[in-house]
Amino acid sequence: MALGNCKVAVALLLFLSCSSSFYGDARDIITPSQPIKDQEAIVSAGNKFELGFFSPVNSTYRYVGIWYSNISAETQVLWVANRNKPITDSSGMMKISEDGNLVVLNGQGEVLWSSNVSIGFNQSTAQLTDDGNLVMKAGPNGNLVWQTFQQPTDTYLPKMRLSANARTGNKTLLMSWRSSSDPSVGNFSAGVNPLGIPELFIWYNGHPFWRSGPWVGQNFIGIPGMSISVYLSGFTLQDEGDGTFTMSLIVDPASRFKYVLTSHGKFKEQYWDYGKQGWEYTWEAPSTDCDIYGKCGSFGSCDAQNSPICTCLKGFVAKNQDEWNKGIWTSGCVRMTSLQCDRIQNGSQVGKEDGFKKLEMMKVPAFAEYWSYASSSEQECKDECLRNCSCVACSYYNGFGCMAWTGNLIDIQKFSEGGTDLNIRLASTELVADNKRNMKVIISMAVIVGAIAICICVFLSWKWMATHRERKLISEETLSFKTREAQETVFDGNSPENVKEVKLEPLFKLKILETATNNFDISKKLGQGGFGAVYRGKLPDGLEIAVKRLSRTSGQGLEELMNEVVVISKLQHRNLVRLLGCCVEGEEMMLVYEYLPNKSLDAFLFG
Repeated sequence: MALGNCKVAVALLLFLSCSSSFYGDARDIITPSQPIKDQEAIVSAGNKFELGFFSPVNSTYRYVGIWYSNISAETQVLWVANRNKPITDSSGMMKISEDGNLVVLNGQGEVLWSSNVSIGFNQSTAQLTDDGNLVMKAGPNGNLVWQTFQQPTDTYLPKMRLSANARTGNKTLLMSWRSSSDPSVGNFSAGVNPLGIPELFIWYNGHPFWRSGPWVGQNFIGIPGMSISVYLSGFTLQDEGDGTFTMSLIVDPASRFKYVLTSHGKFKEQYWDYGKQGWEYTWEAPSTDCDIYGKCGSFGSCDAQNSPICTCLKGFVAKNQDEWNKGIWTSGCVRMTSLQCDRIQNGSQVGKEDGFKKLEMMKVPAFAEYWSYASSSEQECKDECLRNCSCVACSYYNGFGCMAWTGNLIDIQKFSEGGTDLNIRLASTELVADNKRNMKVIISMAVIVGAIAICICVFLSWKWMATHRERKLISEETLSFKTREAQETVFDGNSPENVKEVKLEPLFKLKILETATNNFDISKKLGQGGFGAVYRGKLPDGLEIAVKRLSRTSGQGLEELMNEVVVISKLQHRNLVRLLGCCVEGEEMMLVYEYLPNKSLDAFLFG
C-alpha cells in the first residue's frame, strides 16, 4: 500500500513539473492551440512587456496592445493591433489562423486585424520578446516571417529600426493616434527621409511638418540639444548600401524608455521614473514655432528669439510685403540682385564675381535639390559652388564635407547654440552694399559710443569739480574753525574782553603767500630767528609784506605764535611793525607783517 502511494506521488510530481514547464514556456507565446481571449494576456520571459486587451482612457472599445508590464495599459500602450477596427465588447480573441497568420477576431468571428503575410505553412507561433517585439515564426526551422517592429504604431522603442529606401520609396513609419481616446491612424507620421542626406521627418497628412536636419555621421545638426540628451545621443543612422537607410537607437536595455509621436504632432522623448512611478518628458520636437517646416517660406530665416520671428535672408526682400507685415510669411522672399550667371544669360552688365554671406549657427535648408562635394575645406566648398551656376548656398561641416543647394532654400532657422555655418550666394553689389551698411552701422555706433563717452567725461569732470569745491569750502571752514579753536586755547583763562581784542583776520591762504614770496625762495629771505625764517613778498595788490614762517624744527608751536599775536595786538605804536594777518594751513603757521625798509632806529624815532 505504501509503495502504491509512493508511485502515485511521484507520478503527480512529474505531472506538475511537466505542466509547470509547459505553461511556463507558453505564457509568452500564442500558438494555434493557445489563443488569448479578453481578460487574458501573455508576458515576455523577463516580465518586461505584456500583450493583452485594453480600453483607452474615456473609451469602452477593446483593442489588443503591448505595454510595459506592471504599468497601467491606459497610460502607455506601445503598439496596437486592431487600431482602426475596435471590438465593441469583451468577446475578442487573438489567435493563429488556419493560414498561419496572427489575427484578431470579435465575438462573431469577424477578422478585425491580420498580420497579412504569405507564410506557406499552416503552423506558426507568435512570441513576445523582452524588447517589446511580437515576432511570428513559421516552418520547421522557425523562420521569422513577421514582427511588430516592422509595423509600429505611434511608439519608437530601443532596438526598433525605422528604415526608408530612396529607390523604392518604401518606409517604416510611426503613425500617431487620432486622439488620446482613439488609437486609429491620426494625421501625423514620422520616419526617415532618405532623399539628399537622410533626415528624421514628421509629416502632417503627407506634407513636411518638422525635420531634424541632416545626419552628419554622429548627430542630426538640426537638433541643437542632441548632444545634451542621453537618448538622442544614442541615435545611429546607417546606409545599408542599396538605397536603404536605417535608424536605430542604442540605450541601456534595462531602462524603460520610448519615443512617442503624439496626436498633436509632437515627437516626445520619455523615460519611466521609478521613484515617481510616472513618465518623464526630457525632449520634444517641434518645440517652437520656428521648428514648423517652412514657417518663413523660401529664402526666409526664422529666429524664435526675435520678434517678428521671420526675416528675409541678406540680399532678399519679402515677396508679398502686405502679407509679411500681417505675419503671414509662407510666401517667402525673392532675390534683389541677380547672380552673375543670370546676368550673363540676360545679356546685362556682368560685373564682379558673386560672393557669399556667412550665417552662423544655422539649421541648413531642406534637401529638395542638393548635392555634395568631396571638399577638404570651406573655401574649396565655396569655390565648387561658384563654379556651378545652379548653386545658391553651401555649407562645410568638419568631419562630413561640403553640402550645396540649388533652387529655393526653405526651412532655414537661426539657433542660439549648435547648428552650422551656412553660406548664401549673393551678387557682388549686394556684398558691397552690405559692407557699406555694416560700415555705417559701425560708424554710427562709434559716434554714439563717443558721444556717450564725452557725456560721461563731462559729467565726471563736473562731479569732480563740484566735489573739489565742496572739499575746498570744507577745508576753509575747518581751517577757520581750527584757527578760532587755537585762539580759544591760547586765551583760555583770559577775560572775554581780552579775547575779543585779538584779531587773526584776515587769514591768508598758503597759495597766496607762496606766490608772493616766489615759493619762499632763498632770494626773498630777510633773516632767520628762533621762531623761523622771515621772507619778503608782494601781494597781488602791490602791498609789500614780511612773512614770518614757523620752522618745523624750531620746537615752537601754535601757542608761541598766538602769544606774539597777543603782544602785537595789545601794543599798538607807530614805531612798532604792524601785524596784517596770519596763515594756518596743515602744518604751516605764518604771520604776515607790513614790510619796513631797512633803516636805522633814529629814522623811525625822529623823522
